[in-house]
Amino acid sequence: MVRPPLGRSLVPGPARLGMVDPSAANRLSLLGWDSQEDVDLLWALSRAPDPDLALLALSRLKDALESEWQEFDREVRDDTGLRGRVFGLLGASTALGDHLIARPELWRRLLGKSIPLPTDEELTTRMLAAVGAVPVTVEGIPEGQSSIFRAEVVGPKAIIALRNEYRDQLMILAAADLAATVQDEPVLPYTAVVRHLSALADAALTGALSAAVATVFPAGPCPIRLAIIAMGKCGARELNYVSDVDVIFVAEPSDGAATRLASETMRIGSAAFFEVDAALRPEGKAGALVRTLESHIAYYKRWAHTWEFQALLKARPMSGDMVLGQQYIDALNPMVWVTSERDDFVDGVRKMRRRVESLIPADIRDRELKLGAGGLRDVEFAVQLLQMVHGRADDSLHVLSTVEALTALAAGGYIGREDAANLTASYEFLRLLEHRLQIQRMQRTHTLPSLDDDEALRWLARAAHVRPDGTTDAKGVLIAEIKRNIARVRRIHTKLFYRPLLESVSRLETEAMRLTEDAAIRQLSALGYTSPRNALSHLRALSGGLSRRDRIQALLLPTLLDWLSETPNPDAGLLAYRRMSDELTDKEWFLRTLRDEGAAARRLMKILGSSAYIPDLLIRAPDVLRLFADGASGPRLIEPCPEDVAKGLLASSARYATPERSIAAARSLRRAELARVASADVLGMLDVPQVCEALSSVWVAVLESALKAAIQSSVEERGEPAPARIAVIGMGRLGGAELGYGSDADVLFVCTPESGADETTAVKWSTQIAEMIRKQLGAPSVDPPLEVDTNLRPEGRSGPMVRTLAAYDAYYAQWAQPWEVQALLRAHQVAGDPELGIDFLHMADKSRYPEGGMSEKSVREIRRIKARVDSERLPRGADPATHTKLGRGGLSDVEWTVQLLQLRYAHEVTSMRNTSTLKSLDAIAAEGVLSESDTGLLRDAWITATKARNALVLARGKPSDQLPGTGPVLTAVAYIAGWDGDPGGFIEHYRRITRRARGVVERVFGSNQ
Repeated sequence: MVRPPLGRSLVPGPARLGMVDPSAANRLSLLGWDSQEDVDLLWALSRAPDPDLALLALSRLKDALESEWQEFDREVRDDTGLRGRVFGLLGASTALGDHLIARPELWRRLLGKSIPLPTDEELTTRMLAAVGAVPVTVEGIPEGQSSIFRAEVVGPKAIIALRNEYRDQLMILAAADLAATVQDEPVLPYTAVVRHLSALADAALTGALSAAVATVFPAGPCPIRLAIIAMGKCGARELNYVSDVDVIFVAEPSDGAATRLASETMRIGSAAFFEVDAALRPEGKAGALVRTLESHIAYYKRWAHTWEFQALLKARPMSGDMVLGQQYIDALNPMVWVTSERDDFVDGVRKMRRRVESLIPADIRDRELKLGAGGLRDVEFAVQLLQMVHGRADDSLHVLSTVEALTALAAGGYIGREDAANLTASYEFLRLLEHRLQIQRMQRTHTLPSLDDDEALRWLARAAHVRPDGTTDAKGVLIAEIKRNIARVRRIHTKLFYRPLLESVSRLETEAMRLTEDAAIRQLSALGYTSPRNALSHLRALSGGLSRRDRIQALLLPTLLDWLSETPNPDAGLLAYRRMSDELTDKEWFLRTLRDEGAAARRLMKILGSSAYIPDLLIRAPDVLRLFADGASGPRLIEPCPEDVAKGLLASSARYATPERSIAAARSLRRAELARVASADVLGMLDVPQVCEALSSVWVAVLESALKAAIQSSVEERGEPAPARIAVIGMGRLGGAELGYGSDADVLFVCTPESGADETTAVKWSTQIAEMIRKQLGAPSVDPPLEVDTNLRPEGRSGPMVRTLAAYDAYYAQWAQPWEVQALLRAHQVAGDPELGIDFLHMADKSRYPEGGMSEKSVREIRRIKARVDSERLPRGADPATHTKLGRGGLSDVEWTVQLLQLRYAHEVTSMRNTSTLKSLDAIAAEGVLSESDTGLLRDAWITATKARNALVLARGKPSDQLPGTGPVLTAVAYIAGWDGDPGGFIEHYRRITRRARGVVERVFGSNQ
């Protein structure tokens, strides 16, 4: 039959197969793979990591097989498994392709739909059979129990035989590993690959040792019990395709003969397989190559550095006398798990990691898979540090491999399941790339190709089974995946490796970690807990169980206790934390946030140990705890702006049909906002004006939502439109947007009848609405109260709750007392009909900013009232020097001073027409009404008194105006106000600031003050 030319009909040509070699078409023709019948074969070849390389190797394999080629050709067409293994291998590895060509009969070992990899025992049997090794009697070991062998083949022949068998097994593994890149074959799991490579290394050194025994002790019993201990990646059973194998030798006895046996084993192993490195032995290369078990124990007890114990984390017996090897592990392994008790252990490990990273040459730093930032060492160092810190009290962490350790750390709650899964996936991906780079020429490398090496990157992408995604070619996808995984590793590494709790746990006594009573009480007393037994009962309740949640608590508590000890009341803080943990049992993210976000945990402890106001809010608004962590631009607690919060509150409450449900929704959002603002306040993230603005904004939003809900309910119940428009006028601190945590909402209600409505009906209806709002907002609640105070209305409590705009105008024009005019200075429209509210303010301007200013008679009346307030309203027993509201230089002093100046000058100085005390002070200074130094003193006093008054509420959990002279409350107030550890300094500062402000007040009001 005449075959159609290559490239004609449906037969793909070399270019379509991804081949660039000009001789590719000729090679395909020589193989006989250029007809319609070969299409499947050709497309499979095109999927090889490098089709040109695979085709060249196949041409050479044809020559090597000679008469067997026809059989191979037939099998590779019929057996897709063989096709995938051969094409994948030949397209990925020049070195292993050369090995197959040199030993072409090996292709038969790749036959079959699947090729089960040899077991560990089969690998050892094959390696020993390569040199004809048989068991040898060892002195001191009963007959038949020796694990030492003596080879029949020695010298260069032994090295060749061992090398061939080792490369045979590597080739079989690599072919199985690469098959999925070509055919739809099962992907060989990363763990299976590295375990098989480690088992092959064990078998290889067993073979090398047998040849060494034959060389050093060619006849008779072997007088040495020699154990080879695997370290590093081989010890962890996560070896690379090409890697040094780190070992330590233990011998009984340790004499010259033992040293010769170990040296010969290393020489044969290094010549046949891989570099055998004993540099991790005691004293490194300067130390004895072989030591007895007793000598090893003595060294590690007295001289070993921290890094040497970190290396022992991966130690396991791999060959030789396995009994002696296990004795070595049993003796030294316990020392590993107490190493973290050393001074500066955590910092030492971190410094070592940074030093390793600093030694990378600058030109390959961004391409270094193993040592670079976000590379394999980042995963391994973080995992090993966590293992060593927490493994003292948790035997489940006593595992060897990195992946197993990640699984154990996640199961124990030491890291999040998501972080563990992501770190595992990234680690396995980076190891896959490392394997592919090493397989190519069977050379030890960890360096990625440069970004401008398109050919190398395309090959690596195909070898790693990375495919185009429809918008980006394989190279582009590979680069994106590398960047994504490196960034993910670095992010999680930084979070875990520099987690603040590590230092606290490492400093804690092992007995205290296990919560033995005496050790725990001793530790708690040392930390400053006044009732350590009560604290211990909380700890046991939190972490005494066996659940994952209990394990996470046990992990967190040492650090949380440490941080709580820095607060004014750690005992109350621990109780609050227990209550919070109990209430949030069903919130899986709660403990995860504290464990993974060190800043969040530390901030929470500062709050719980200082404030009686915030914990209950957080328990009922737990989602605020998510904001305790840092975001991309800083603390998330200060990301929301008051305006957006208010809009959200209004939108949420508007979804409900009844006033009760609408106000409940508003209360819920107010609760969360109070928790957020108060938390940020205690943590020093918000200044006093920001706190006041946020608290005022949420109060206004609550009033607006309550008013809308009440009107909507009434209209639906009446079945007709509202007879009036209503506006709510903020007075006092609400009008000035200067509310504190303990402030009520002073308001006036104003209405105006709708067109055609009866005024009496309109006022009556509006009064019902106002009463409904007051009642529903003022209903008993576990939240901070929502008291709506209307006592500043004309005629006070005896006057009507609601008036029309005309009635207000008439009253203020004819009957208003000077103090009522003074109160209007802070009137501001806050809710309801905006036009009506603005009309009210224009009406009020006639009274508060009259032409010619306030009369001298009225000014004298204001001064008289102020004097009376000073002498009569201060509560009995209060200290006028430290009463934040009515004391000398306190809030009332500053506000009355500002308002007196407004009453006298604001009719002319329009910039003084402001409801905010601080903004009015700015205008007073700018216009020269008072000097900048005087206004500065008043400003400092107002901010200091407001800060202290707010801190009192936060510390005590209820409103108060009087600063205590001494005691724990003062300590907490000072701590919240930013005077950590110096309550005396705080009080002295407060007295000094308010005393200076009082001098300004007296000058403004007259010497009689």
